[in-house]
Amino acid sequence: MPATPFDLFCFAALPYIAIFLFIVVTIERYRDAPFSYSSLSSQFLENKQHFFALVPFHYGLLTVLVAHFLGLFIPRQVIWWNSVPVRLYVLEITGLMFGLLALIGLIGTILRRLQSDRVRVTTLPTDWIVNGLLMIQFLSGIGVAVFYPWGSTWYASTAVPYLWSLASFTPNLALVSGMPLLVKLHIISAFLLVAVFPFTRLVHVLVMPNQYLWRKPQVVRWYWNRRKIRETA
Repeated sequence: MPATPFDLFCFAALPYIAIFLFIVVTIERYRDAPFSYSSLSSQFLENKQHFFALVPFHYGLLTVLVAHFLGLFIPRQVIWWNSVPVRLYVLEITGLMFGLLALIGLIGTILRRLQSDRVRVTTLPTDWIVNGLLMIQFLSGIGVAVFYPWGSTWYASTAVPYLWSLASFTPNLALVSGMPLLVKLHIISAFLLVAVFPFTRLVHVLVMPNQYLWRKPQVVRWYWNRRKIRETA
């Protein structure tokens, strides 16, 4: 199937625009405003919903990302693994479960921002943009897993060669032009996330460790004398 102008822009131009913005803006932001490299956590404003939303979100997202990167670097091993039906079912079901886990966490974070007045005040427009793109990414990925099964195999055999063609600056549009619209949406939303990454709180993953994924819960108590603070003021 010949590539359309839409395919040409989304799969030959957009990837390089996204990577250019990611590299240049990330470096410039770190040089000009290094202290902005923060998640700007609102945990102190509200913690219960925060915990039950971000924990499944992070575990689900990180697991799915690791699976995608493994498929990118060892596609032959993925295809070999999938050659046995039982192993293929295990991989597909596991990926779907972690995708659903990430989606549940994302929905929790969105509801938290809508329901908590204090959190809503600290929410930036870029937060809603990221949440919207992540929602598209998760829903399209889950949709692909449900309606176009065995995605791990065709990802390794079709999407991975396309991604490597981008790395060699010879984008092979023939590999993606015939893909279903849902798959194209999944790929496009991923590139858009890369493009907006340096403009958002997501930059904190580049400089901050993620020990909070396994650390023990922390209890924070404030000790202060209201009368003394009023007198000082």
